[in-house]
Amino acid sequence: MTNVVASVANSVVVLTYLAISLTIARGLWTSGQWRTNKLGMATSAIFFTCALGHAAHAVAAIGAQLRGQPEHDHLDAPGLGPAGAFWDLVTAVVAIWYWSLRSRFPALVRGAAVFEDLRLRQTAERRLRLSERRYRGIVETTSEGVVLIDDAGLVEYANAQFAALVGCTPREARGRAFTDLVAPQYRDQLAQALVGVRAQGTQRLEAELVPGGARAADRSPGQRVHAQIALTARAEYDAAWADEPPPGAHAVSGGALAMVADVTERRNAEAQLRQSQRLDAIGQLAGGVAHDFNNLLTVIDGYAAMLLGEVEGPARRDVTAIQEAAARASALTRQLLAFARTQPVRPEPVDVDELVTGIEDMLRRLIREDIQITVRAAARATVWADRGQLEQVLMNLAVNSRDAMPDGGRLTISTARAPAGGADGDQVTITVADTGHGIPEDIQPMIFEPFFTTKEPGQGTGLGLSTVYGIVRQAGGDVSVDSTPDLGTEIQVRLPATATAAAPRQAGRRLVADRLAGGRGTILLVEDDAEIRRLSERILLAAGYDVLTAADGRSALDVAASARALDLLVTDVIMPRMNGRQLADWLRASRPDLPVLYVSAYPRGLVSSNRPAGPDGAYLEKPYTPSLLTAKVSLLLAASRTAGSRPGGGSPTGTPVGG
Repeated sequence: MTNVVASVANSVVVLTYLAISLTIARGLWTSGQWRTNKLGMATSAIFFTCALGHAAHAVAAIGAQLRGQPEHDHLDAPGLGPAGAFWDLVTAVVAIWYWSLRSRFPALVRGAAVFEDLRLRQTAERRLRLSERRYRGIVETTSEGVVLIDDAGLVEYANAQFAALVGCTPREARGRAFTDLVAPQYRDQLAQALVGVRAQGTQRLEAELVPGGARAADRSPGQRVHAQIALTARAEYDAAWADEPPPGAHAVSGGALAMVADVTERRNAEAQLRQSQRLDAIGQLAGGVAHDFNNLLTVIDGYAAMLLGEVEGPARRDVTAIQEAAARASALTRQLLAFARTQPVRPEPVDVDELVTGIEDMLRRLIREDIQITVRAAARATVWADRGQLEQVLMNLAVNSRDAMPDGGRLTISTARAPAGGADGDQVTITVADTGHGIPEDIQPMIFEPFFTTKEPGQGTGLGLSTVYGIVRQAGGDVSVDSTPDLGTEIQVRLPATATAAAPRQAGRRLVADRLAGGRGTILLVEDDAEIRRLSERILLAAGYDVLTAADGRSALDVAASARALDLLVTDVIMPRMNGRQLADWLRASRPDLPVLYVSAYPRGLVSSNRPAGPDGAYLEKPYTPSLLTAKVSLLLAASRTAGSRPGGGSPTGTPVGG
């Protein structure tokens, strides 16, 4: 009975060992590891020999049972006992071989599991797939570019966001040197950061990306992508620890992880902020310059105008030249204020044909003799704009054309009127064309940017075309450029036409002699600049007025308190201690009918420069001529007396003290 039990038991063990051995062998064969995986081969072999040994014992046990031998005597059966002993010996040899592999497979002797539950592995693999899917989704949907860089500095992986930044596909980016994807001036810095990232930790830098690949053609020549790059040391571990490396695990390969963020809009916003701050500083400087400079021009122009009526011959021409120089200096100050956007805009109907023909003489003095100027005025239309600013537009464009033709050429200024093609009405086009060296295509999108210039240092500020663009856009128009290198440039200024007719222009600003508009009345003149105060007092006295003077607002209040009558207040706007607007408010509290003439080189918004002349007051900009000052005074006094003669009006002859 014992032999039967032993036979059955050995048979079960044989089947089990054979199944295990064949399963391992099949796995090694199908995976191609039967030559390389010695541990697997040894495991399969020891199970196979054990199976054969147990098979021999089972056969011996069945034979002994059939012969009626006692229990456990089956090993002595002829021919079977030695076979069983032989396979036991083979099994021992295989076991020694299996044990000899312990130095190469420490899991055999360190208590680690050699075989694991298949369900645990499947669970781990499923978790790994889910984790990979989750992180891939994060990488592909993030707003930043993600790049994996190997030890050699080559791109192993790039997400779609980074590929879009460099104008290629992820496949095109793979295998390229990461430093080749930034502009040349940033490559050395990026290479140093890649070297230092492992020793020094995360490296951050900003660089301009270089477009490459099939999609680069979609980007305009002037479009630049500025990126902030954060480099982090990257380590990859053996696949056995793919889910999460254990403490103390050593990396088998390295490189860097680059997070690339597009900061182009931020850079542009910062540049605009810096430009705004720069313009604000220029505006403050321009205001100070305009105030002091126009005060000086008022004195120069005023005394020159008074001398003009007293001299003849060559001296008269000299005085006229002084006036013309003062007028040009005043125009220069207005241009500076216009660029800084502190010059008040005075829109009016402007005849564009008369504008270009009227500025032709000035341009001929400005442009060299080797440049031929042609003016074609055919618009027969008016636009609503500031005449002085439009003149500045033409001057800036003409100067740019002159500088583009160092060896001479042809400058053509033309006007035309054309339908706008929509509901906005007709447009007036002013075209300035030259035969100069032209503008390269790659910088054409940048020519209207403030402070951008291709001229040598000291030869240009980069303000001309940006001023043109600002003026035209403020007037409701636009500007376009058509330029071909070595052939010339054509700039078109388009403005909406208006049905309002332009007022007739005077033949000239100067008459044969400035005639003063005479009158009678008492005028309180308040001016902190002593030279202007003396000049204005002399002009008003010569015109027949009684003049009371004060150097500031406080002194003016004392003078007004002791005056018997007061018909008009002529006051500077910007003064120490009390400005002109505050002075006028103080005086008109007790003299509500007192007219006021505000005079300023730069009012800084304290009074409206577009204030119409009337009984309440008017504005006169410095520098002014004697005739213009007396004309304004006469007009204000006449308006005040007309208002005073109406029923319920005030005194037509003067404002008594305490009234």
